[in-house]
Amino acid sequence: MATLFKNAVIKNIGTKPVKILETDASTRTTVIGLSLTNLTDEFLYCSVTLQDDTSVTGFYLKDTVVPANTSLRAVSTGEKFIVAPSNILYVQSSIEDSVDAILSYVEVT
Repeated sequence: MATLFKNAVIKNIGTKPVKILETDASTRTTVIGLSLTNLTDEFLYCSVTLQDDTSVTGFYLKDTVVPANTSLRAVSTGEKFIVAPSNILYVQSSIEDSVDAILSYVEVT
């Protein structure tokens, strides 16, 4: 069983959900950090959703306010977020091209 530490940088997330992580049928992933940064001069609302292997989607964060030019630590300080096999993690903003996401995770295959 291999354990891989990885990062993903996703730029300019907007009003349509953007896939930031997708697991295949044989991979388990633990998110150990998720930072969402507002690139604008105004506050915005940000949502994080998880879609499971049966296409059911639920909110991890829903319309959370991110003030202008600041970051929100959605997963931090020892918190962990499990993404099961065949799941997809999405981020969406209320303003077009307004959020950068940095994701740190551990992949077990």
